[in-house]
Amino acid sequence: MIKKFCLWLLLSLTLLAPLQANEAVPMAEDPVLEARLVQLSDNLRCLVCQNESLSGSHADLAKDLRREIRGLMKAGKSDAEILDFMVARYGDFVLYRPPVKPTTWLLWGGPFVLLVAAIFLLLNLLRRRAVALRDLPPPEQLSEAERLRARSLLDGESSAKKDVLS
Repeated sequence: MIKKFCLWLLLSLTLLAPLQANEAVPMAEDPVLEARLVQLSDNLRCLVCQNESLSGSHADLAKDLRREIRGLMKAGKSDAEILDFMVARYGDFVLYRPPVKPTTWLLWGGPFVLLVAAIFLLLNLLRRRAVALRDLPPPEQLSEAERLRARSLLDGESSAKKDVLS
């Protein structure tokens, strides 16, 4: 019974799997236009994936944007006009290398500010720790009896470990 169910499940999944697959996106009729599209979309960020270029993304929004860019190219728009359109519509975030301007200063300088702050905090922490260790009283010396007792305890542990390892 279970064997038949597993076989039926495997067969149904095999038959239904092609229904889940997306169709291949057709290439443009013009290979030059397609090469231009790939070059332009390499400089644009996928708004869904955020760490992937528009040309490498498989998200539905990325496919729509590539289709829209292809349409703008067929309409005779230049690369600069297409980039301006994308920035006007989605902001500087859509560019992989946004321009340095007052609205993107934090984007460009933020990592360096965080790095300097982290170094400052680390140095401050290390300085405080050094002061705290310097202000500690010296450790008390063990008497001869305490030293012998500690040695016997340590020797007992080391001989017990040797017995376990043997």
